[in-house]
Amino acid sequence: MTADKPSSSTDKLTEDHWERELERWLEPFLREFGYPSQRKWAPVYLRGLLAPGDRKSIEPMAARICPGETQQLHHFVSTSTWDTSGHERVLLEKADALVGGRGAHLIVDDTALVKKGRHSVGVAQQYCGQLGKNANCQALVSVTLARDEIPVPVALRLYLPEEWAQDPERRRRVRVPEDVTFQAKWRIALEEVERVVRSGVEFDDVLADAGYGSCAEFRRGLSDLGLKWAVGVQSNFCVYAKSVHVQIPTSQSHMGRPRTRGEPSAMPMKAKDVFAALERKAFRTIVWRSGTKGPLQASFAAVRVRPADGPSVLGRRHGPGEEAWLVCEKRTSGEKKYYLSNYPPKTDLDTLAAVIKARWACEQAHQQMKEELGLDHFEGRSWAGLHHHALLTMMAFAFLQHLRQLENKAPAQRPAA
Repeated sequence: MTADKPSSSTDKLTEDHWERELERWLEPFLREFGYPSQRKWAPVYLRGLLAPGDRKSIEPMAARICPGETQQLHHFVSTSTWDTSGHERVLLEKADALVGGRGAHLIVDDTALVKKGRHSVGVAQQYCGQLGKNANCQALVSVTLARDEIPVPVALRLYLPEEWAQDPERRRRVRVPEDVTFQAKWRIALEEVERVVRSGVEFDDVLADAGYGSCAEFRRGLSDLGLKWAVGVQSNFCVYAKSVHVQIPTSQSHMGRPRTRGEPSAMPMKAKDVFAALERKAFRTIVWRSGTKGPLQASFAAVRVRPADGPSVLGRRHGPGEEAWLVCEKRTSGEKKYYLSNYPPKTDLDTLAAVIKARWACEQAHQQMKEELGLDHFEGRSWAGLHHHALLTMMAFAFLQHLRQLENKAPAQRPAA
């Protein structure tokens, strides 16, 4: 049961070398399995994901790496009962050793797995970033640890739509655990961030797109964990001026209850209007990294504001919240993007831009896991099978990052904390 050389590695490692390295690297993961059969089939499945091949579903992988053993491989990933928590803990330790520390980012996103049928767990008509529109797909909430443009995914959790969560028969058929209820994506993501924090993994901040960043509860949850964050927001996201204050109006009548809601000294503005009012010189061109086609750059501007996510004020509006940075990015195409960050007031614009643009690393990881490791090739329908496959795909990706450090012969040293 040996595989060819990993399709994603370079020519510096021989087949025997990477096989031996995989065995050594997998040891702490294998100790987390409860049965010898699971410890036997986990490396086989990993080799199937790592080896060349257009399709990484069970039957084609079995035909390539263990002919005649399709049922055993299927049983291991789809039917066999094994808790993933121990393996996830080891994965966090591996990721921390690879890319954790000063300069690391924890990136929250989601990725879609396009499906044709409707019986696989969690499949529904929902937004698919891969296609840029609503489609029949599964949505996985993703958390990735990255530093120096090197990503290591550490969590992939299925978002279970309400139509699934509230349907006992559908849940039974795909064996959704009883304790799994409907949760918004931001809440799933926040729970995963909390798990990473509890594990002791070191990173500087949390990054997310507007799908998460526009949610006040998500931002507040990150702040409650003592984390810095930089997240996308929509162009109509409302903010108050930094100088705004709230005052309880003095009642002009002795009748009725005293007013308890304050009145802000100024009205909130949409993010796009904040920057439309700024002079052109407020924007500065910043190069955040070099790409294959030259420097990557855009124009940025930033102002201190108070998001409209505080206690309610008169008019049934949210009042001003905690002070933060509102950032606008003007791309060469003319497109504008907006971001919010709780980075300190003295943070310079170059730092804000570099942090915001570091989020692209998770998209690179999603693409590679699909194109090279078969993240979206799994054809099983069960909750456990999907999460087992997703975990094994993340393990395969982390191993490839480990190989790359070996191949470079000068591994990136973890910065001193």
